[in-house]
Amino acid sequence: MTGKIFAAIIMLSLSMFFSCSKSVTEDELSPRNPQTLSFYNADMSDYILFKDPVAREITRQTGITLDITPLKTSVEQDVSMMITADRYQDLIYAKSEITKLIEKNAVIALDDWISPSGEHINLIETYGKNLRDLYGDELVKLRHTDGHIYTFGTYGVKTAINETYGYMQIQHAVLKELGYPRLQTLEDFSNAIRAYKKKHPTIGGKATIGLSLLTNGWLWYVGLSNPGNYSIGYPDDGQWIVDRETHRAEYKFLNPEMDQFYRWLNMLYAEGLLDPESFTQSEEVWKAKVSSGTVLSLASPDWEFTDPCKNLVADGMSERTYAYLPIVADAKKYKDPSLTDYGFSGGWGISISKDCKNVILAFKFMDWMCSEEAQILTNWGLRDVNYEIVDGRRSIPESEQQWILTDSDYSRKTGVGLWTYPFPEKGNGAQDSNGDWITKNSMRQIIDSYLPVEKETLDAYGAKMWTELFPQSGELYKPIHGQIWQYGLSQDFANKVSDADDFVHRSLIECIVNPPEEFDARWNAMVASLKEMGMEEAGDKLSEMIQEKLKLWGVTR
Repeated sequence: MTGKIFAAIIMLSLSMFFSCSKSVTEDELSPRNPQTLSFYNADMSDYILFKDPVAREITRQTGITLDITPLKTSVEQDVSMMITADRYQDLIYAKSEITKLIEKNAVIALDDWISPSGEHINLIETYGKNLRDLYGDELVKLRHTDGHIYTFGTYGVKTAINETYGYMQIQHAVLKELGYPRLQTLEDFSNAIRAYKKKHPTIGGKATIGLSLLTNGWLWYVGLSNPGNYSIGYPDDGQWIVDRETHRAEYKFLNPEMDQFYRWLNMLYAEGLLDPESFTQSEEVWKAKVSSGTVLSLASPDWEFTDPCKNLVADGMSERTYAYLPIVADAKKYKDPSLTDYGFSGGWGISISKDCKNVILAFKFMDWMCSEEAQILTNWGLRDVNYEIVDGRRSIPESEQQWILTDSDYSRKTGVGLWTYPFPEKGNGAQDSNGDWITKNSMRQIIDSYLPVEKETLDAYGAKMWTELFPQSGELYKPIHGQIWQYGLSQDFANKVSDADDFVHRSLIECIVNPPEEFDARWNAMVASLKEMGMEEAGDKLSEMIQEKLKLWGVTR
């Protein structure tokens, strides 16, 4: 291939990656002639048209439609491509890569935008009433390390932890047959799946699987890494454990107690209770297994198994969906941290790029997405279509609830819940001006949404909600530093952590799949290598960043 041909291909690829938006004035806005904002969304895996009923209503209200570019390869590579080409969509959700864009002046400071005429404008103060109302005192947590605000924050501002899926799940059928035993520890958990698998070596003619993990690609962070710290009582801080007293950070695989979950997996693997394909299977294969009803237990975030569970319900196998119980390595030493209240962490969010032709238009659209009207619309959908008002409160009709429970494409078809993330969210602890809940995650709505088999299991344990079975938020430490995985890291630091993560991912698998008598030697070798890679010093660096963050937020210890 000649250099000219190669260059032409690169330019064609870049032109396909980027989309351009028309420069318009506010007077040109019309619901019948909507103006388009291009939007890169790093957490959208495929193309979704902004055409569903909720999206159309957003367009009707704002005169704006979105041309969405999903993730192409990885967020790191996509952002690098943007920077190389020096071309950007109007709106960008780059997750942790936002730091790179800020360093390259690719996104604007919302509190100090320099207009084409050279005027410095604080968009938040001038046009951001809804944004200010939504964030209130938490607005300070959107500040970057330079003191400016570059993002409309992602994730709920005011939280109420009314539901949990724990970090490990087990089929209702298993618990029922065993008489609803009290499972607290990893050992209790394995005893249950061992006993049930022995009695039922097959389900529906297929071999029964005790526990199946999803660890393909980046999913190993949530399917293999996070359970390790959860099992010893530490919540999700990415690849770090933060001391509750000193707020010092430690790369979590250097913590002397982190081996317990992986030693347990090693035992399950040797015994044949752990799916041998846990470290090689694709997401599609894993979901197909879960949908078949043969997988007795999981260690997964809820968004991974929601669709398979809908398939199980649709196929008349609701007893093969999952119960959520607090599981730790040692019930005397640790508390399951699933109900940890992190507060609002700031960090990630949607930014307006320097290439946006009409910054004020884009800002006003994002500000509208912060409004109470938008929050209700994106969470609940259309009144008298997706919900109705009963006794002054929003309520979901039974037919709609059945649709939600059985159709994995419900959100795509209706738009309900599809445009909440990664846009600003008031949060499931927030109420509207009439005192009704902004999201569907109120206690009443959650209980109403439970399957009959869930209510049966909860009743057996003397509870009405899953959260009642877990250590309560008030019993758990509330991290004052937010969540580390939302921190923006410099490129060098991020590369160091990425190299360590890749090494740990491979090493954990080796620890798990080899004979139990080799576990200690392999684990100790991994720890020694991490120290040689400078991960102790990385912990020191991150500890400094935590102190800087606390100072920026005005947090006193």
